[in-house]
Amino acid sequence: MAALRALRWRRLPGLVPRRLRSTAESPEERPQFPGASAAFAERLEFIQPNVLAGIPVYRVMDRQGQVLRPSEDPQLPKEQVLKLYKTMTLLNTMDRILYESQRQGRISFYMTNYGEEGTHVGSAAALEASDLVFGQYREAGVLLYRGYPLELFMAQCYGNASDPGKGRQMPVHYGCRQRHFVTISSPLATQIPQAVGAAYAIKRADASRAVVCYFGEGAASEGDAHAGFNFAATLECPIVFFCRNNGYAISTPTSEQYRGDGIAARGPGYGLLSIRVDGNDVFAVYNATREARRRAVAENQPFLIEAMTYRIGHHSTSDDSSAYRSVDEVNYWDKQDHPISRLRLYLGRRGWWDEQQEQAWRKSSRKMVLEAFEQAEREPKPPPHLLFSDVYLEMPPRLQRQREELQRHLETYGEHYPLQHFQK
Repeated sequence: MAALRALRWRRLPGLVPRRLRSTAESPEERPQFPGASAAFAERLEFIQPNVLAGIPVYRVMDRQGQVLRPSEDPQLPKEQVLKLYKTMTLLNTMDRILYESQRQGRISFYMTNYGEEGTHVGSAAALEASDLVFGQYREAGVLLYRGYPLELFMAQCYGNASDPGKGRQMPVHYGCRQRHFVTISSPLATQIPQAVGAAYAIKRADASRAVVCYFGEGAASEGDAHAGFNFAATLECPIVFFCRNNGYAISTPTSEQYRGDGIAARGPGYGLLSIRVDGNDVFAVYNATREARRRAVAENQPFLIEAMTYRIGHHSTSDDSSAYRSVDEVNYWDKQDHPISRLRLYLGRRGWWDEQQEQAWRKSSRKMVLEAFEQAEREPKPPPHLLFSDVYLEMPPRLQRQREELQRHLETYGEHYPLQHFQK
């Protein structure tokens, strides 16, 4: 595909781009420094970042859901396109219900995925089921696409007895070993070097798998991101870095985060093959991720994808985005350039979806989410003694003593605690 040719070009060691070669220099007069491939220059001139052309944004569909170039259409079967659409809309419904539940005091915290559904689902569809995923905290759609049950999403947010994490993580910190989705942690960008280490281990094991590491453009300002990029390139790891550039790092707009051309522009400096895609175009995300994943595995090299999108919702339920952006700005992206509406228009053009099917699906998906929600509310909290489990293979004496002290304390003063809400 023409727009992905940049992904297929590989820079060979010592190769100097033709436009930088000096025809006047003999081989002996060219720079011999081992740290770079370049030509000499006789004029003092600093590189001006603001005069370089911006990296283009690869897309397949326009905002009306029309494929612009037939050769770029991934030609996905109807069943898979409907799965993309249903996953995005189901995620949207789950977000709305859990967001409202936090506002009602039923759960402590929540983060919506409004506007970024295309980045989740488009990339997830391009991966193999065995590929290892490291998420940040706004990739619920990846896990939903892989078949993670609604009941477990709810259980995790409620921290009840059915939660695989046993209620010890704050909401939206999902994880699933069976679906190769590493449990999310709160500290920003820590997953990036961890993902590189996992990719290096996969390379050493000669396994035909890739690692995909998601993060936001704000996390790319953390030192862990730079260390991860550099290690991935020098160790030649089969990893796809997937950056969701949604315009804001909590309350900080991109104009205050960096002065360069986004995140994809950093890739060449680290030796990463890079591309920028329209994150609201699920097919563009799919194409880029599929090709990057294929080459990462076949060639043992890292790739960087920057998906341009917009965070329509607040950063989290602890944030009020009206303090730093206008309602008109949010409404534009919600009404004029939304990944769900774009795919809905595509489906309509193909005759694969109509208003009657839309209404039936909205009703049934809301019912599924509400049933899982009500089930989660009925579940008790995990028993308190689980505070001490899963830390060591064999519990050391000091933890055993602490657990016994807690047990004696609750036996003596149990009436002062809401133990009726905890599993016996």
